[in-house]
Amino acid sequence: MTKFLSFDIGGTKLSYAIVDEKGKICSGIHKKSTPKTVEELFFMLCQITNENEGQFDYVSFATAGAVNLENTLVRSSTPNMPEGYRNLDFSRVSKSNIFVENDANAAAWGEYKKGAARGYKNIIVITLGTGIGGGIIINRKLLRGKSGKAGEVGSIKIHTDAVRECTCHNFDCWEAYASGTGMKETIRRLAKIRPSFRKGVYRNARVEDITTIDLIKSAQRGDEFAKEVFETWQHHVALGIISLVNIFDPEIVVLSGGMGEVVDCKKLEKEVNHNIVVDPVKIVPAELKNNAGMVGAALLAYENLELHEDNRI
Repeated sequence: MTKFLSFDIGGTKLSYAIVDEKGKICSGIHKKSTPKTVEELFFMLCQITNENEGQFDYVSFATAGAVNLENTLVRSSTPNMPEGYRNLDFSRVSKSNIFVENDANAAAWGEYKKGAARGYKNIIVITLGTGIGGGIIINRKLLRGKSGKAGEVGSIKIHTDAVRECTCHNFDCWEAYASGTGMKETIRRLAKIRPSFRKGVYRNARVEDITTIDLIKSAQRGDEFAKEVFETWQHHVALGIISLVNIFDPEIVVLSGGMGEVVDCKKLEKEVNHNIVVDPVKIVPAELKNNAGMVGAALLAYENLELHEDNRI
């Protein structure tokens, strides 16, 4: 039985566990805050691998950022990662061979093999959180593109005017509307023009103090302003999915991430299917949730190993 020490590295937290070749998590799932510097992060990764020496055969990483085609390093990192992250030499973390994959791609593979997309051949997994990530599987193959950067779905343009600036410094990307950050911007904009903002639960609130969690809870309790913000945000989610479904014609779209858990999938599915030109698509919540990246990275690493007779990744 081949085992992997599998990591999922994000901008705020780092998770890891021992995962076997069948995607089973064989240990406790450990979580730590992601260090602020790349030097501290490298030290933490080395420390974890040393502490688990003898329990794994290989090391796999699901990570924020675009990964090269050789699955060895990050080609470009996201703004929330430590400065210099793209220069981190993963091969020095352990004496064992390593495998690196983008976190959304890994999560997509995890859901495809062991989660909500089992049994399907054409799949899109959308990670809705502070930002937006995506993994696309076409005819059972992960779409990686010419350089490994395919699937940057958060950069889909959903408006023609320069209305909202995205974290990538371009304007009107899907991420600027349909992420958690996008919801906060919708709160700010609607609060200026909707009288309902001062008539409901937020009559004494400062806009900058309203969190997405609080907004969602207020919407569930029936506050008029909160409900409008949430419905506007979910419509923004639908706009990006409509474009993706029309291009890739998947059988199923899986919504992952913290914001993905609050989407009304039935309502979203109805709106999407009403506006696409391809056959209807299913929209469902993720099953593996926060573990999808670790599981998917290990399974991708194992399949990569299987393709190399010399067992080198």
